[in-house]
Amino acid sequence: MSLDIHVGPLSRPPEGQWGSTGTATVAERRAAVLAWRDALSRRLADRLPVPLDWDETDHAPSFSGRPGWHGLAALVLWAAYAEHPAVRPPVRLPEELDSDPILQRTKADGFRSRYAHLVRNVELWLPQSFDFVVEGDDVDGRRVVMGSAVVLRRQLEDLNGATWKARPRSIAGWAGRELPGTASVEENARYAFAVLLDLADRAVEHRLPMKVGY
Repeated sequence: MSLDIHVGPLSRPPEGQWGSTGTATVAERRAAVLAWRDALSRRLADRLPVPLDWDETDHAPSFSGRPGWHGLAALVLWAAYAEHPAVRPPVRLPEELDSDPILQRTKADGFRSRYAHLVRNVELWLPQSFDFVVEGDDVDGRRVVMGSAVVLRRQLEDLNGATWKARPRSIAGWAGRELPGTASVEENARYAFAVLLDLADRAVEHRLPMKVGY
């Protein structure tokens, strides 16, 4: 199964999904998204500097990238080990990602992760700046962890600064390189890093949500 990341209005499906979507269906979906956003803003009012807001219009652009399961898992693992630099990350992904002891330590209650908006199983990033991640129902009633695209971008940049120290030209090259099935954790992490950083840039620039798609 592939794993994509989509940037765009939540009221408009990524290209190729929902089949032929009529104007009335999109309008109904937009109304549901706006109502959900208002409810979430009220729920988080004491933790947000301003109410949630982003572009849900017909004219908003959309973007997609495919870090893949192995890529995103490797990036999460790479970030977890970056917080425990005395321990070397594995060369290969474990069969069960959540069984990795360093990742377990990083995700444990009470651990203040520098990369929480990456490692805490976030599936929806909103284009506002807030430091916390929160679990709740998305617009379709599915339980997800939500974070900030603004903070995700900053944490990705911090991860690069703490580990690779790569320049933009090198990062762009990582995304354009097709990886073999034998690629290492670091190679997969670099690929997914380049994909996510580009999408986070677009989410912030265009004021759009960013979400995982399966």
